[in-house]
Formats: sequence, C-alpha cells, structure tokens
Amino acid sequence: MASPEQATPAPRNTSSRGHEKPNWLARLSQEQIVFAVAALLAGVFALTLPAFAKPGNLIALLNSVSVVGILSLGAAIVIIARGLDISQIAAMVVGASLAAVMMSKGWALGWSVLGGLAVTTGIGLINGFVIAFVEIPPLFATLAMNLLVFGLTRMFIVGSTYILYVPDDATAFLSLGDSVAGIPVPVLIFFGMALLVHLFLSRTRVGRFIYAHGDNPEAARQTGVSVRTLTMIEYVLSANIGYLAGLVLMATLSSIDTQIITGPMIFNVILVAVLGGVSLVGGRGGVLSVLAGSLLIGVILNGMTLMNLNNDIQNIVRGLVLLGAIVLDNRLHPRDEETARQGE
Repeated sequence: MASPEQATPAPRNTSSRGHEKPNWLARLSQEQIVFAVAALLAGVFALTLPAFAKPGNLIALLNSVSVVGILSLGAAIVIIARGLDISQIAAMVVGASLAAVMMSKGWALGWSVLGGLAVTTGIGLINGFVIAFVEIPPLFATLAMNLLVFGLTRMFIVGSTYILYVPDDATAFLSLGDSVAGIPVPVLIFFGMALLVHLFLSRTRVGRFIYAHGDNPEAARQTGVSVRTLTMIEYVLSANIGYLAGLVLMATLSSIDTQIITGPMIFNVILVAVLGGVSLVGGRGGVLSVLAGSLLIGVILNGMTLMNLNNDIQNIVRGLVLLGAIVLDNRLHPRDEETARQGE
C-alpha cells in the first residue's frame, strides 16, 4: 500500500549499466522539478518584466492562486484515492450562494455558514454514494451532479440574477478578504488549510487509508478498509473544502458569480494538482504537490497578465501545460493492468 512518504516515485534502478545510464534528473521528484521550473520562470520574468519582482505584485500573485489552491487541496484528496470531482466548483458556488442569501435575509453569520455547509455536505454524500454503491464512474457521476446543482441553484436560490452580493453589514464575514500585516487573509487560509490537509493525510488513519484506496482498492478492501464509506468521506471533504474556497472568494469580491460553474476554474484546479505531482492513477502526491503546482501556475498566469496576453492565448498556454502535466504523470506513473481494467 502507498503511504504519504511513498508519494514520490522511487529513483530508477541504474545497476544494469548496459541498459540504463545514471540520470540525475530521474532522481528528482515531480514536485522538485515543478518548484525548479517555477523558480526559473520567476527569474526570467523578474529580469524581463520590471513589475514582476515588486513586493506588491508577489503578494498579488499568491493571493490570485489562493482560492484555486484551496480547491486543489480538496481535489487532491479525491485524485489520490483514484477519483475525480468535476462538481467541486458547483458545490462551492451553491454553498456560498446559499450563505449569501441567508445573510441578506437577516440570518446570523453562523447559521448562514452552516446552511451552506449542509448543502455541500449533501452534495459530497450523494457523489460518494453514487460512485461507491451505484458504481458509476467518478467522471460521469460528478459531471451529472455539476449540471444538476447548477440548474437547482439557478431555480431555487439565485433566481434570475447571476451575481449575489454580501450585505454590507456582514463585516465579520467580509474580513476574510482583508489583509493581516500586509498579507492577504486568503493566502493565510490557503497555507493553514495546506497544513491541516497535510497532517490529515500523513498523520491520521483515514489519511493513510485514502492512499491505500488509491494505490490498490482491492487490496485495501481485503485488509478491512471500508472502501465505500471511505469514498463518501473523500467526496464530502472535496465538496466542503471547495465550500471554504467559495467563502474566501465571496468575501474577497463581496459577491459570488454563479456563472463560474460553467467556466474553466475546475480545469485550473485539476491542472494545479496534477502538475504538482498528484497522480491520476492514485496513491501518489500530497500537499507539497498542490503547493508546487499553485506556485508554477501563479507565476505563469501572473507573467502572462503582465505581458498583456489576451484570454485566448492564456487558455492555450493552460491547455498545453495541462496536457504536458498529464503526459508527465503518465511517464512517471504508468497505468497498471488493474487501473486499466477500472477505466478510471
């Protein structure tokens, strides 16, 4: 079974010199490679784009990836378990939207937040049940849930408008979008959640079971792990961590735009996780992978923004990077026969 310490691929065996030559690059983990590329790109941008290295821009860079980073922490849990959650953005939006509506109608902040949490927990439970018990592949189950949630949100929560605003008197909630000692609160929440998820995956029994589930589901089942219950826990965590990201985003903007459900944000989330080293074949990766992927994507997007590249070119670059990350993941973590049979 895989464990958090086994999340990176072992160095290639170079004892047979007639077949393989020693290669220092093969000894590096994917996270180390991504951190190195991010540092190299940051150096290039600092030399060619005068505004890049300014402290204000660097803080803005971290702030810009904090929400996607939080989302990627939740997505990483599911991907490590050999799953996929396309509905995470929908859960984020519906939870945040309900909280905004409740605050606008005079509900206390605590009850409003709990109302949104109850909805996202329900979405995670339904996802997990359909995948674990009905045995629908995660891609199709969560894609259907994404469409269902978007329709229900538009019909019963937001009505004819696309954007919901946080009431001005919700100052305690809006403080999530402020700064502390010059550091944006969303950045602090991102790093705090990264620490919590790392401790959860590496120090708890459930966290170790998640790695075992992704590494070899059948072996995990035979050793007594309740794989179906574990699957439901994984998707609930993904939805609820996504909800936290939605609250942070809504506090930062003082509003939530429901149309982001149909936007490219979910692809950015998957890009960050896979690029950093969370393997699509399961059982590998971790919080360090999310941090590495977030840093590289933040550097790339910030550099492209400073170069005034239009959205089409930025989407092309993101697509190429995602494709490259999937190819790299396939080379570092080849699909075994069991994974191929599962088709996930």
